[in-house]
Amino acid sequence: MNFIKNNLANAITLGNLFSGCVGAVHLISGDYQTTAICIILSLVLDFFDGFVARALKANSNLGAQLDSLADMVSFGLIPGLAMFKMLEPFGSEVLGLHLPFEIKYLGFLITLFSCLRLAIFNLDEDQKYYFKGLNTPSNTILIFGIYLLTQILFSKNTFIPQIITTGEMDTIHFSAEVLLLITILSSWLLISPIKMIAMKFKSMKLQDNYPKIALLIGAVLILIIFKTVGIPLIIIYYIIISLIFQKQLR
Repeated sequence: MNFIKNNLANAITLGNLFSGCVGAVHLISGDYQTTAICIILSLVLDFFDGFVARALKANSNLGAQLDSLADMVSFGLIPGLAMFKMLEPFGSEVLGLHLPFEIKYLGFLITLFSCLRLAIFNLDEDQKYYFKGLNTPSNTILIFGIYLLTQILFSKNTFIPQIITTGEMDTIHFSAEVLLLITILSSWLLISPIKMIAMKFKSMKLQDNYPKIALLIGAVLILIIFKTVGIPLIIIYYIIISLIFQKQLR
């Protein structure tokens, strides 16, 4: 029984890693629906491995390192691959210049900075009740959410997409320059000094949890109103609300 108790959380973490591997393979083949399911599963498992470890009092240095290694695939490789796929059609052309390499490989900057962010997080003892910089799961939701917008057909009557789509049914299109800008911003946010809200409760006092309440209510409303378009919008809202409540995050 002790063996199961001590390793149950690690098994859940490995489930996160397995889901991330499957998601990455399907993303390469263009099956974004399966990848989306794998990301959701990885998010759930990433939450529950820590929850189970705390509940069973089975926290360990091995578990902490294993968690980051699993996240590196599920929330580091997958967003890099998503940006790689979005940049792929542009070849080596950007800003009217012909580069000596295909710009799709710059999408993996997100993967590199995700790795750097996870390493920093492992060494930073301050991030108990808030995150410093955008956490990798949120960044994955942002980048993969943008990728979904380039894959899903929207009608011309859809709110917001009608502004940037053409025809009766179309996907949302982004220029190479916009995608590279998103890549740079995403990479910087991962290692930025900006404090971000973490859904970890230091106390149950209402005034101590205003940022979390505002985040939850806003996220639900955005998803209800904008549906698929709302997925990346939630992370943008998350960043904005975190900036608003900077002084309360500690």
